[in-house]
Amino acid sequence: MRPLRFLVDVNVGLAVAESLRGAGHDVVFTGDLDWRMSDADMLSLAHRDRRIILTLDTDFGELVYHSRQPHAGILLLRMPGANRREKVQIVQEIVSHYADHLPERFCVYRQGKLRIRP
Repeated sequence: MRPLRFLVDVNVGLAVAESLRGAGHDVVFTGDLDWRMSDADMLSLAHRDRRIILTLDTDFGELVYHSRQPHAGILLLRMPGANRREKVQIVQEIVSHYADHLPERFCVYRQGKLRIRP
């Protein structure tokens, strides 16, 4: 598996960012840049730097599908109430099994299933 480039939203957490870094991926954590970075700014930064956004924020669907904003890939985790350990485990599983399917796609993880959209 080739290393991927991620932009990890603060709502996903630093533990997930560190886990991805530990697995050899190129990761930027938005908390290291600006804790209040807007979704539009995140999308622009990630697109420019060819990074997959990893987020819990459903507003990215609006930006991508209704506002037609370009992106380099989005992995939306629909995991309300998940703790740090659960998020790290799920992200590790998704990346290890679906790494080649994440770039340039809008992916949604919910209730144990990953939906991959163009």
